[in-house]
Amino acid sequence: MPITSQFVIRSTIGLLAIGFITLLGIVGMTIWLGERSQIYFNEVIAARDIRSVAVDLRNALQTAESSQRGFLGTGNEIYLAPYDSAKAQTLRQLNLLKRNLANGQTESVLQRLSAVIDEKIAEMDKTVELKNSRQDAEALSILSTNRGKALMDEANVFLSGIIRRADDRLIAGVSEQNANAAALRWVSIIGGLIIVLVVGGVIVTVLRYAREIAQARDHVSALNASLEERVKLRTTDLARARDRAEALVAEVNHRVANSLSLVASMVALQAKGLTGEARDALDETEARIYAVASVHQRLYSSGDVRSVPLDEYLAGILDHLEKSMRAQGSGASLRYDLEPLKLKTDASVSLGVVATELVTNAFKYAYPDKRGEVRVSLKGLSGERIELAVEDDGVGRNGMGRAKGTGLGTRIVSAMAGSLGGEIQYVDRNPGTAARLVFPTPAE
Repeated sequence: MPITSQFVIRSTIGLLAIGFITLLGIVGMTIWLGERSQIYFNEVIAARDIRSVAVDLRNALQTAESSQRGFLGTGNEIYLAPYDSAKAQTLRQLNLLKRNLANGQTESVLQRLSAVIDEKIAEMDKTVELKNSRQDAEALSILSTNRGKALMDEANVFLSGIIRRADDRLIAGVSEQNANAAALRWVSIIGGLIIVLVVGGVIVTVLRYAREIAQARDHVSALNASLEERVKLRTTDLARARDRAEALVAEVNHRVANSLSLVASMVALQAKGLTGEARDALDETEARIYAVASVHQRLYSSGDVRSVPLDEYLAGILDHLEKSMRAQGSGASLRYDLEPLKLKTDASVSLGVVATELVTNAFKYAYPDKRGEVRVSLKGLSGERIELAVEDDGVGRNGMGRAKGTGLGTRIVSAMAGSLGGEIQYVDRNPGTAARLVFPTPAE
């Protein structure tokens, strides 16, 4: 049905009005999200300052205590200068902490912390004064009561709590910033699509009107004659572009995998020259890099760049881990049972890192004095869920004593499990420990 010039004008005005309203919505949402981002940015800065002050306060208090004990043990007055400096630093940092935490919720904590620190400083000053007066027996008797250690432990508890809460605020602030960025991205995408549709509608209307004018001038026959050839050419161009895009994706994955493998090799080379915790940290870093590189190796070696076969992917990671741990002197052996499941690329990276961390911990800590076996299983559950389990028959997790390692691995596992929509559960098997991660299969 032919369209009139009035219809073209009215439809164009209507579509442009929709586009303008959409643009205003995008601008308004951008301003609102920008203000929210600034608020959370300020909270992150405040949390960072609180954490920094709390750490400096704890370090200054520990320095003062070590200098006091050095003076009491040796009588050398060289310890008094760092003692006085650390004591002054402690008081400064305490005042800074009070200013940064000036709210009703932390008033009782700060009052108790101030009292503990004042009592600790008074106890140290008393012992130093007795030592200067050559009353060594009285100074040692005060030291032997262990009251100073109890005060130091209590101060550490308060400061660790403050640092932990600051870390939680930092994590929450970063998460909110990511959420704001995601919301802004989606608003921009949806608004952009609406504007594209509006512009497309206007263009289609105008082109349709122009085509009808052309039909009135008897140009339809020439257009129909060339239409089929144009479609063929366009189809050929699209097929070539698709093939080139697939080749580029495969090349990118190949280069990424090679680059990550090179980085892992350099980390392993650096680790050979180190010992102790430094070498352990680099070994763990190498394993994490290898887990990510393996995904890209699978992508460029297969025809499917959207999903990863988990049985092949995890088998390669686990074999690499077992060789690495054997090379480091571990006596444990590894056995795995992996169902042939597939997972999206991003989720596969997270799952590989979780498996790497859990198996590495089992090798390092489950069998400190004997040989044993680490078992890994992967299976599909009802309701489109997947379960990854890592079990051992070792010493188990009793939650007592100091944490093993830096705790970075635990945080990585928790973060990756959260990104998969699951949660790590540790089960005491008596003997041994079972770590299980159940997560839903991401939608295509």
